[in-house]
Amino acid sequence: MFEVYRGQRLTRGGPILAAHRPFEDSMLEIDFAELSDVGRVRAENEDCLGHVAPDTPEQARSHGWLFAVADGVGGHEKGEVASRTAIETVVEGFREASRGEQLSGLLEKLVRRANTRVLDAGMNSGMATTLVACALRYDRAVVAHIGDSRCYLVRGKAATPLTRDHTLANEHARLGLLSADEVAEAETRHILSRSLGSELSVSVEVSDHQVFPGDTLLLCSDGLHGALSAEEIARVVSETADVELAARRLVALANEKDGSDNVTAQV
Repeated sequence: MFEVYRGQRLTRGGPILAAHRPFEDSMLEIDFAELSDVGRVRAENEDCLGHVAPDTPEQARSHGWLFAVADGVGGHEKGEVASRTAIETVVEGFREASRGEQLSGLLEKLVRRANTRVLDAGMNSGMATTLVACALRYDRAVVAHIGDSRCYLVRGKAATPLTRDHTLANEHARLGLLSADEVAEAETRHILSRSLGSELSVSVEVSDHQVFPGDTLLLCSDGLHGALSAEEIARVVSETADVELAARRLVALANEKDGSDNVTAQV
């Protein structure tokens, strides 16, 4: 089962049984919800999200799960086309992947393929998009990203970003030109240093993480993480057992505190 969409509809999935290697005699339940909202200012929603959920435990073992969020830029419907193209590419590619293919290599390949398709769709029109994708198989979460859409791991009462924003401010910090405090206030903190559709070749950042029962992963656009601190995200998620309600509360709180951008959350 896979789905790609944008808009204000909330999707609720699971629990679907998925194999979890450290628990040979049991199955891990994965429950998720996803919501994308236009926000309080924008006329159009240029965010897009999608997922691939295994239909059987065997598919969970051989392929796993995929979640992805993209935030298009370019305006005049260009951002919408870019984000949808990116999500469709990674979702379709993940579903069609070979049985047991290594997740890190697969995600990097699919993100590069998405870059090519966004470039082809744009034909030098200036449209581009961010992309964050998380694949889950057994006890591993592999995250690939370009741009400033994020993946958080919420464990206990702490929300830890598993991604690093590809912005000019962060690049300056990496070079020692800005401190962490200066990055938070820099005018360049919203200017992307990497995106899909802006260059023929992209540098994809991929990371691999172990996950445990009770962990929560949050994929989101900057309309959410730009409005909410990690502490606020952790509080909402840790205090809300139902993932659908957590997604609704995160989006509502982001709109309440800001709402100037589209807001997307996969929990």
